[in-house]
Amino acid sequence: CVESFTRAAKMVRMSVLADALKTLNNAEKAGKRQVLIRPCSKVIVKYLQVMQKHGYVGEFEIIDDHRGGKVVVELIGRINKCGVISPRFDLTLGSIEQWTSNLLPSRQFGFVVMTTSLGIMDHEEARRKSTGGKILGFFY
Repeated sequence: CVESFTRAAKMVRMSVLADALKTLNNAEKAGKRQVLIRPCSKVIVKYLQVMQKHGYVGEFEIIDDHRGGKVVVELIGRINKCGVISPRFDLTLGSIEQWTSNLLPSRQFGFVVMTTSLGIMDHEEARRKSTGGKILGFFY
């Protein structure tokens, strides 16, 4: 006998980072002062630290609720766009320049975020430390 399940179809979360950046983008476009991102991950926190270092977001607070965790981010209205690059392509030291010219609107502003063996950093810091890695995303 075949049992049929009539459960509602549930969306599966593919990328936590992609969801977080999309939420950030939408809240910024709507002119919100702060935004709640859930669930939280170590990668999201490091990504936000890079954005905070360059003055694109204000303070953020991590809330541990013994589930997925949450982050409350203060927005200061500087983000024009932020996004994730999937799959996480390899970035050699020589290919960083090509990726930045493809993703960013100009050479003066905007950052490509990458994960390296020395941690998660923007493309300028990676160039200073002369290391490659994998691309996570971008913001400007």
